[in-house]
Parts: sequence; structure tokens; C-alpha cells
Amino acid sequence: MTRTTTVTFERHPGGYRHWKLSTDGDVAWLELDVDADGGLVPGYELKLNSYDLGVDIELYDATQRLRFEHPEVRVVIVTSAKDNVFCAGANIRMLASSSHEWKVNFCKFTNETRNAMEDATAHSGQLYVAAVNGTCAGGGYEIALACEKILLVDDNSSTVALPEVPLLGVLPGTGGLTRVVDKRGVRRDLADVFATRPDGIKGRTAVDWRLVDELVPRQGFREAVLARAKELARTSERLDGEGIELAPLAHRYVDVVLGAAEATITVKGPQDDKGWLLDVTRELDDAILRLRTNEPALGTWVLRTEGDPAKVLEHERAVFDAKDCLSNEIVHYWKRTLKRLDVTSRSLIALVEPGSCFAGLLLELALAADRQYILDGPPIDDEDSEERASITLSEANFGRFPMGNGLSRLESRFFGDPDHVTRLADECGKPLRPAEVNDLGLVTDAPDDLDWEDEIRIALEGRASLSPDALTGMEANHRFVGPETLESKIFGRLAAWQNWIFTRPNASGAEGTLRRYGTGQKAVFDRKRV
Repeated sequence: MTRTTTVTFERHPGGYRHWKLSTDGDVAWLELDVDADGGLVPGYELKLNSYDLGVDIELYDATQRLRFEHPEVRVVIVTSAKDNVFCAGANIRMLASSSHEWKVNFCKFTNETRNAMEDATAHSGQLYVAAVNGTCAGGGYEIALACEKILLVDDNSSTVALPEVPLLGVLPGTGGLTRVVDKRGVRRDLADVFATRPDGIKGRTAVDWRLVDELVPRQGFREAVLARAKELARTSERLDGEGIELAPLAHRYVDVVLGAAEATITVKGPQDDKGWLLDVTRELDDAILRLRTNEPALGTWVLRTEGDPAKVLEHERAVFDAKDCLSNEIVHYWKRTLKRLDVTSRSLIALVEPGSCFAGLLLELALAADRQYILDGPPIDDEDSEERASITLSEANFGRFPMGNGLSRLESRFFGDPDHVTRLADECGKPLRPAEVNDLGLVTDAPDDLDWEDEIRIALEGRASLSPDALTGMEANHRFVGPETLESKIFGRLAAWQNWIFTRPNASGAEGTLRRYGTGQKAVFDRKRV
């Protein structure tokens, strides 16, 4: 695929081409109605409610707006607006014609959106229900799997299926294999049969195998689904509070400068603006998505901050203490944005300099980085200044924003020394100077002002000289230590296998499955198992 369009991620329900969002009291309807001619880039038709990145960007926008703009909504019904088809999954023509990095980035974003649906159920009291009213295959079933409940129309024809292995020679790319066994508890041998059948499973067998939760007759399907949603809404623990409109981004708090081999992301702290954390989170989220999609060759991201650490901590306390629906959503949005950074396949280098504000929740940015450098001396451009760099720990660094492995970034950093994390809690609230943070192991190095520029230049040049593929694998392994979770399995195991399969001739070669799908010709496989 030749892509010339810069991808943007801001959407509004008034401009959706593929989804219909409506609310009715405590229930929202999110209906998939894909415009077949509305692909994000030319070259394919989005038939049978199949999706591409553009469809998923709208889904992501809808899930965000439901959390922030609709505190009254307690159940979200995900269904299809088309007859007899729920969703055919990711568009095969799009995948077959896409570059490798596009496929990988597409799968990563769709995984993050499915995880966000589950996060809304777990932490916002906004429960997702899949109302499967027609054929539901591949990525379509994976959307349903991200929901808490799956209701399947009982019409003797509609099925759920994961046909990627038998039909396409690839894996279900958005967590399907993992969720079937880990989340829904489908027996391993039945999961094997299910994932190797191209025709899927329907009716009572789908319930008995735990692939769906309930069957609903075709006649009166919508009314029955709504009644079930109303029942579930009464069990919701969603917090009370006012909603807030997600206005277009103002781009006040995050600057991105593109270099020859790296991008520098500068995050600015608050002044006296009460909406800072939501605004800076939205801007950072947008910056990460744009860079990942549009600048794949910039392999290193330099993370900086500017501002007053005290104001960051003051703002953080105000959000933590509010304990209402909006503050809860903001906290979890910052958590999800940090997680997006964690799974980004770029080298992350944090620079802590005089004038920076790596305190509390902003310190998480530095802790997410693969390396951290703090300047032990005055600002480079003002050697007479008495200003010095510092880092400040707070409660935000001790579990409020867990990684996908369920650990805090400090617990991951000091995985072999949990007592050290306990001791670090005694340092909360203190501005820690370069020598102290170096001794405490919170940075990689603390060069003085004479060596700073050379040290940073050497570090960045060294990174740029290494294999991007090897760096991606190495960094992912180092970032995610310790226990596995559903998230870490999806991003670390399933995605890694899928990315490898995507590069193999059996899938992407001239005679591979993706190229020959729909042509009437069978794929020719290299039969050697590796």
C-alpha cells in the first residue's frame, strides 16, 4: 500500500462514517454501519462491516466520549446496523496490501481500543455488551470478546468464528486466542477446534462452549437486548458527577519536534489551569498515535518536561482527592496513555534538566523510558544559574498507574529488589537532586554540565546505529518484567507471533494466504515448522 495521507486521530460523532452513537438514559447504543467506500486509504472496499484503521479510530473516539461526556451511561450495547452481519473483522484486502509496519501499528491500536473497552467495564462502571445480530467473524468476534457479555441472535444461521488460521494463515490479531481461553474460560481442546474451523459455531453449542453468554430470538432481538442491558445497568457502580465535552485539541501542553532520527516530546506542566491533566493527557495520547503511525522511521523518542514540580503535585492531589466520575476518568485515561507509551516500539530516552517537572504522575514518563539522564549542574545555556534539576516521587508512582503487567513502573524497575521500592516511599514529596536520584537508582546516569551534551549525543547516536528490530524486541522484554496478564500476553506473546507470521512468505509472499485470499487460488505453503 502506498500511503500519502497523514493520519489524524481526532474525530467527532457528527462526522462518523462508520458508527452510530446514541444514548437512552443509562444505556448507549454503538452501532457498526461501515461505509464500504469509506476506507482510510484507497485500494479496498470495506465489505460486510469489515474495518480498517479509520473505522477503529471512530470506535476509539466513541469509547472516550462515552466515558467523559456521558456519566449517566452504565451499559454500552455494541451491535450492527446492517442486516444479518455483525462484523467480518479486519479488511483482508487492506491487510494484504499494507506494509508490515502499517499492519503492526493497526493491530496495536485496535488492541489498545479493545483493552480500553474492558478498562471502562472494570474501572468506570460502564459495562459493554455485544449484541451479535448476524455473522460475527475474526476481528468482529474479537470486538465481542472485549465486551463483558455476548448475546448471540438465535436464528439457526448466525455464528461466531475465528477463521484466521484456516482461511488466512495468520492469527486473530486483537487478542482473540488469548481472550477465548483466559477471559472466557473455553476449554483448550474446544478452543483448538473453534480456531481451526472456518465456518464458526452457532446456537446452543456456542453457549455450551462458553463462546457466548446467551441466545436471543431474532424476533424482538433489539427489545430483548435493551431489557437485558437495563438489568445490567442496575448493577453498575459508576460514580456520579458531571460530564465534560471533549472539545477539539488546543495543543497547549505537548510540543513535538522532529529530528533526523528522533522525535523530541516536551510535556508542559500546569499553571493555574484546572483542566490541565485532561488536556495534557489528550494531547500526549494524540502525539503518541500520530508519531507511531506517521513517523515510523523516527526510532528514538526523547521525553522532556517543562514547568513547576510543585504545581504538578498540587494538581495531582486535587484530581486524586476529587473522587468523582470525571476525576476517575482522568486518572484512568492517564494510565491508558502511559500504557500506550509502554507498548510503543520506539527507544524512549528521558532527559531531566533544570526547569523540568518530573514529579509524581509526570515522573511516570521518565520511568516508562528505557533510559533516564539527569543533568548534574546548571542549565547548559546559563552556567551562572543556581537552578538544578530534580525528581520528586509521590503516591502516583506507587501503583496508581500500573503497567500492563499489573506492576507499577517502580516495581518493574526494581523487580529484583522490592524492598528498595518500599524504601523509596520514604522519599515522597522531597525534591531529589541528581546525586540522590543517581544513588537511588532512579536514573541511568547523571552527567555534569561539561559532559552533558556529549553524553546525550553519544547515547542517541548509539541508539540510532543499532538494529531497529532487535531494539524493539529487547526493549519489550526489559519493560515487561515479572508476571503475565491478559494484556501482557496479548502485546508480548500473541502480537509478537502475529508480527512474525505477517513477514513470512506463507502469509505475505506472492503465493501466501493473504495475497491469494479471494482469488480462487490456494496458498502454497513452505511446510517446514520453525
